[in-house]
Amino acid sequence: MAAKANPVPSVWARQQSAPDQPALSRVAIVREAIAMLDADGIEALSMRKLGARLNAGATSLYRHVATKDELMELAVDEVAAEFTVPPPGSPWRAAATEASVSFRATSLRHPWLSSVLGQAGLAYLGPNLMSYSERLAGLFTDAGFPEPSRAIDTVMAYVIGMSTTEAAWLSTVARSGRTEGDLIASLMPAAQQAAAGHDHLTEAYADAAVHATVDPVAIRDAKFFYGLEVVLDGLEMRLPR
Repeated sequence: MAAKANPVPSVWARQQSAPDQPALSRVAIVREAIAMLDADGIEALSMRKLGARLNAGATSLYRHVATKDELMELAVDEVAAEFTVPPPGSPWRAAATEASVSFRATSLRHPWLSSVLGQAGLAYLGPNLMSYSERLAGLFTDAGFPEPSRAIDTVMAYVIGMSTTEAAWLSTVARSGRTEGDLIASLMPAAQQAAAGHDHLTEAYADAAVHATVDPVAIRDAKFFYGLEVVLDGLEMRLPR
């Protein structure tokens, strides 16, 4: 007798076993989970704590969401509804820039997002992420890229990487209880001392000491857009002439 295949471990690959109840619905569970993730990060989220926030036992939650992994898939897809992509027919570079900026802004509103995208099971099967991917595919296909999926992967690898680093830094700032400029100023002497003897780094940190504390948001924006422009310049060279 053939062995029974294991079910695919994803909320998008199984039927919901129980209908939502007005007092405790999947929607309410996911929204409360996102609020906890935004406030305290991934480590603070558990089914037990979530149940306490909703005045419900963990058993009640499991009727709607089978595991914490499924909950993360649902949370990722719910947040993905905030991603925007310009309508078909938009100039591809401007549209790719707008889509990238939207993804980054969403990631900074939800600092846990970028770090879990590769871990949240089959989150990409969710309706909101599917819609976002479809719109990106249309954008790069209409632009004439012979392999639009590779162009998308290239842009998203850059955006996710930068957003993950930036969100982690902003979480550090939040935990410090200081403003971003104040925290940078307090760390700069140690950074300059560590760079002593490394000529290029000494120069870089000296420049950062002058500018980074004045408008750190503008500095982060400039870094993001510089890299994005480099990526898009490279992709544009791949378009058929």
